[in-house]
This record gives sequence, C-alpha cells and structure tokens, in this order.
Amino acid sequence: MHPVVASVIELTEGAGTYTIATADYLLQVRVPQLTAVLADPDGRIWSRLSLFASLDRVDRPDETFGEPRVRVWRDGAEAVEVAVDGSSTAWSGKSVRLRCFADRIEVRVHVEGSGALDKVQLLGGRASRPNGACGVFRSSIEYASVFNPGPTEPIQVTRPAAAGVALGIVGDATAGRLHGIFSPPPLCLAFGREPAGGWLTVGVVAPVEELRFAQMRYAPLDGGFLLEFDYDGQTDVVDSFVTPTVVLRRVPDPWQGLARYRADRPPSRPAGEAAGWWAEPIFCGWGAQCAAAPIPGQPMSHPYYLSELGPAVVPEGMPVAFDLARQDRYDEWLARLACHGVVPGTVVVDDRWQLAYGTGEPDPAHWPDLRAWIAERHAAGQRVLLWWKAWDPTGLPESECVTDPSGRPVAADPGSPAYLERLTAIVTRLVGPDGLDADGFKVDYTQRAPTGRTSRRPTAPAGAVWGIAALHRLLATLYQAAKAAKPDALVVTHTPHPGFGDVCDMIRLNDLLEPDPAVDQLVFRHAVVTAVLPHHLIDTDQWPIADLAHWRAYVQTQGRLGVPALYYATRIDRSGEELTAADLELVADAWRAYRTRLNR
Repeated sequence: MHPVVASVIELTEGAGTYTIATADYLLQVRVPQLTAVLADPDGRIWSRLSLFASLDRVDRPDETFGEPRVRVWRDGAEAVEVAVDGSSTAWSGKSVRLRCFADRIEVRVHVEGSGALDKVQLLGGRASRPNGACGVFRSSIEYASVFNPGPTEPIQVTRPAAAGVALGIVGDATAGRLHGIFSPPPLCLAFGREPAGGWLTVGVVAPVEELRFAQMRYAPLDGGFLLEFDYDGQTDVVDSFVTPTVVLRRVPDPWQGLARYRADRPPSRPAGEAAGWWAEPIFCGWGAQCAAAPIPGQPMSHPYYLSELGPAVVPEGMPVAFDLARQDRYDEWLARLACHGVVPGTVVVDDRWQLAYGTGEPDPAHWPDLRAWIAERHAAGQRVLLWWKAWDPTGLPESECVTDPSGRPVAADPGSPAYLERLTAIVTRLVGPDGLDADGFKVDYTQRAPTGRTSRRPTAPAGAVWGIAALHRLLATLYQAAKAAKPDALVVTHTPHPGFGDVCDMIRLNDLLEPDPAVDQLVFRHAVVTAVLPHHLIDTDQWPIADLAHWRAYVQTQGRLGVPALYYATRIDRSGEELTAADLELVADAWRAYRTRLNR
C-alpha cells in the first residue's frame, strides 16, 4: 500500500482497489467489481455504489460492454477524481465520473456522440460483463429508510428503503400519481439508519436550465436501487453531453441535508424585497365554492372526481365548485366574513373566473365587470390575486402547444416563442393598470407537465426546453411580465425547489391530504420550504379540511408558520358542518394576533 496524504483527503492504492478517506466518509473503489463502497469513517456501509450508468437514445438503448477502464487521480489538494471509461452500444464514448471532496461525492456521466436522449439511469444501469453477468446493475441498499421531501399519499415522510419515490412535476389525484403537491420539490432524498446512525443525502444539483426531465425517481428493487430520469427524446445531444450532478453527503438529519442541498446548487436570483401587503391574511374562495357546490364532500364538489366518475354522477343542472367562482358569491362571502371582523388583506379569485384557462379572458356570466370589482377591493384596502392554471392549453392555437400523436393539445409549450409572447401579453392585460389591474397570481397545476416520447411540438425550435426547465421558463415569463406591469405584483406558486426562488415571491403549501391531521401536514411542509427557500413567504393554504375540529386547530396554527389563508366562509365542504359566529371570531382573533406580531 502506498498512501498519498493531503490535508483533508487521503488516497490509498491497493490490489485492485483505491480507497479515499476523509473525516466524513470512506470510499473504496473496487476495480474488478466496478463498485465504489461508500461507508462512514468507522466502516459502516451505506451502499456499494454501482459504477454503471445508462443514457438511452430514442433509437438505441445504452448498454456498457467489455471491460471498462478505471482511472483514479488527485485533482489538486482538494479532490480525488474517479473515472470509469466504458464501451457503449449508444455512444462513441462514455465515462462515469466520481469527484470526491472532503465533505461530499459528486457523480456525473459524460457521453460522446449524437442523438436524442431518452431514459437516463444513474448509480446503476445496463451492462454485459465479460464474466457472463448481464442486465441491470444497481447500487446496494445498506440503509433502512428514505426521507421524501415531497408530500404524497399515503403520507409517509420517512418510508422503508424498499419503497419508491418520485420527485418532479408530474402528478394528479389518481393512484400512484399523488406526488405533485410540491412541483417541483427539492430533488433531494435522505437515506437513514434506524433508530440512529445518521443520514446520507442524494440530491441532483445543476442549474435549473439543465433540469430537462420531468421527474427524478428513486427506483429500488431486490436490495438495490438506481435513479431514473426521463428526457423523452426532447434533448438533442450534439457531440457530447454531461448529466446533472448527483451529490452524496453525510448529514446529521434530513433538514440540515436540505439546507446543504440549497447551498450546493448554483444560486438563483434571490427573492426581491417583499411588499408590505404580501404578508396580509388571505381569503381564497375555493373552499367556499366547494362548500356551496351544493353537496359537501367528494365527489360532488371536486372536479378531479367528476372527471373520473363521469357526468352521470352529478344531476343535470347541479353546479360544481368551479361554476361558483362568481362575483355575487364572492361578495356574499366577503360580506359575511366582514360582519364577524374577518377582513382579509388579499382575496384570491379561484377556479374558474376565466372563459378558457389558456387565454385568461374573464367569464362575463360570472364576472360582469371584473376590473370594476377589483377596483372596489382596492378602494377597500384589499388586493386581488387571480388563480392561474399552469400548462392548460384550452383556447390556445395548436401551434403553441405540446400535442399528443393525434394533434390534440395537451399542454401549453414554453418552448414556443409565440406562446411565451402570448403569455406575456395576457399577464400584462390582467395585471397592468390599463387592463384588469389585478395584483398578481396564485399559480396552480404546475404538476401537469407534458411528458412522454409520443409528445409532439409543432413549432418549437430544436433544443427547446423540456421538463423542469420548461416549467421554470413558463413561470419566469409570467413572473417577469407581472413585475413589468406592476412592480409589487405577488406571484404565489407551489414550487419549493431552490432553483425556482427567482420566479415566485411566496410558496403555497398546497392541498392537504386526508385523513392525516392537517396541522401535522402544515408543520412538515413548512419545514421543507424554509429549509430550501428560507427567505420566501409561505401561504399556509387550508383546503380540504376533514371537519370543523381539524379546521379550528389549523386556524390557530397558521399564523405562527406563515401567512394565514382562509378558504371557508359558511361551512366545511367535507363534513358539511356550519361555521358559527364563534368560529369566525376564532379567525378574527387569530388574524389580530398575527397582525400584531407582523407589525412589531
């Protein structure tokens, strides 16, 4: 053995091995096995990391064959570099790289060649070994649990290591897809030993424009795992490509892991100085719309369920929640609240004030004069946000959309310059003083991103953004147009990823999941947001609430964790319980206490 010692990192070469030792970890590269054993300094193993990877092209799968060459060298005093150069069925060259620092290991893959990128697998992939072992190779699971920063159902913040996780911008309320509550969440998992033994974070760190996939998936199987990313053939590799970096780091707990993840990535523009009115309590009409649907609870009041159960479930002529985004209804609810001393500083006009989601034209049957109504709110000292459904193509020309193979639009396309120009004009009209003069947007449905290899983009130029990067482009366009039209416009999103700090002012905690206690969900989500976007305001949301008891507890907790948001004015939609004068006085008292703390 011939150790080479530096101030913080030690490299030792042995028979078929290279051992990298720091105060934080040990990493032993085992050349014959093509693994890198990651352990604590005391030798307790986290994973036998696979040194294979697959970057499929749409026309050819990527499989490593032959005997890859392993190279290890010191890169200055601060790092050791490991390169595994292999032959590929899809690329003229492929190299799996580990860059080892004192406190972390960075994993990335370089390929050479050209083609449209499909599925990418990291920390594992397909290979054909000279010893006859073929198929997919994975990194080993030597830990007990996985911490998931994205709210999901069933609600399992820390789940068994054998359970999968999806983090990204694809999801809805159907089985196996309810992981879009935060979209995107931080792309960072934490592996844990139980009941004690520390944590290891695994996070994707890259400029947001390089996140050209819609999801990061932790895919465990038979005691092993790898990470998967779908590029859907929408990224054209010309000559070479380098994957976003996966960073592995030991941390005391997941919360410090998320804070380090935020510090790892290239900084985005910090949030600007908050306008004073942004922190004012919010009334959002969606819960009241659902409660007046008129039958409480699912499925009648929630359009998700209507689309699944079919129109026969709802008697003809019976209104559903989005039919009740009406001027007369909002006046009625605000008047009732004011009678009990509940006066919001901000009012959110929710789904659906528009004639068509994609065009942003007010529905005159619901809002005879929305501009005048907003002016009345301004005269009363209140601000108005408009609910905005991201991605929705309704009313847009096909040429500005992502379509299915038949040509039917499925999403607005942020890769289309014409769409971005249209979105800028819409936002200017809605927020500008010569238009509706609204005060900003509550952006929803960011989890409805287009994905899939069969997606078509009629006019998007070659290399147009896709995946998480495309959502950022969409929100950046909306955000910049809103600020240009009204500098103190407020943009609220449910995108608690550090790369999205420059396209929103406030993070909403989004819809609650049943039946778990609402307050517990609020506390967890608040912790995630403050770990990755600590300088952003938080909209605490409030819908749906199972019953009055949960609602009361939530009302009394909101102001300590963010901006209070009230969704109900008359009754709870799920249980049908009426809100009494005492209930609304509870809100008024909570808001008074919150405003007192705010003004100190």
